[in-house]
Amino acid sequence: MNVWDPEVVLDEAGARALLGEQFPDLALDSVVHLADGFDNTVYVVDDTWAVRFPRREVAVALLHRELPVLERLAGRLPLPVPAPELLGVPGDGFPWPFWGARLLPGAELADAGLPDTARTSLGAQVGAFLAVLHDPAVAAGLGAGLPADPMRRAQPAVRGPMAREALDRLASRGGWEPGSPVDRAVDALLAEGSRLAEPTGVPVLVHGDFHLRHLLVAPDGAASGVIDWGDTCLADPAVDLAMAYGGFSGDARAALLTAYGGVVDEERELRARVLAVGLCAALADYADDVAMPRLLDEARRGIARAVS
Repeated sequence: MNVWDPEVVLDEAGARALLGEQFPDLALDSVVHLADGFDNTVYVVDDTWAVRFPRREVAVALLHRELPVLERLAGRLPLPVPAPELLGVPGDGFPWPFWGARLLPGAELADAGLPDTARTSLGAQVGAFLAVLHDPAVAAGLGAGLPADPMRRAQPAVRGPMAREALDRLASRGGWEPGSPVDRAVDALLAEGSRLAEPTGVPVLVHGDFHLRHLLVAPDGAASGVIDWGDTCLADPAVDLAMAYGGFSGDARAALLTAYGGVVDEERELRARVLAVGLCAALADYADDVAMPRLLDEARRGIARAVS
């Protein structure tokens, strides 16, 4: 089975049936497919609601993790995050719970077409957002019951080989050039990262999967929201700082790190860069497999940023 294939595919008719049965107050004048990810399919309902339906059983545990965190984060962050309002249960042939929130405006950074040179203000917004999220007081108040880096994303010795495997799969389909300057830089970065032990600092509350698809951008280039919190956990800040290296470069990256204000030492930067390569490699592999050329291009650019 292809790793990207879903266990359940919910079409528009199925989504409409579930919503009509469980939320009779919805008009259901429109139910429009918005996006697919590894874990969820998202429909926009009545131009108002973004409703997320799991695509595989493992996503159900992530749903139960993110909902309480999102409820507690409401109004505490400088960027909008989804506020769960529609809480659905299994029914009408669909085996898992699902949920919806008011639709946040904007496009995924991966799809926004924003040049690197136009990301400086966006970088500053992201840095300020992460500074608040990573405040130890937030972890102390909201982190109860969250796992500690369950995906081991802050450990380059774990994530590096996964990145290499994704790039090798991509190369086997012609989507990546083995031996290119960027490919060699990736190997050098992964080798350097493999020597790091587990992080020993105090963990903070992290988004956990902060990449090019989970930052929303308005038409004017400003940040308009951060979505998909299923991997939120307690971890080293490097887990979220990967965005600084996969999504930004040059002055924009400097603006992000300045606004963040935290000390990003060489070891934390290395952890973040390796994870940025891994996240972008996975996105590129996925995009190539499901024919999303804009995401593929942006993900490959993200790899180049991360090693620059």
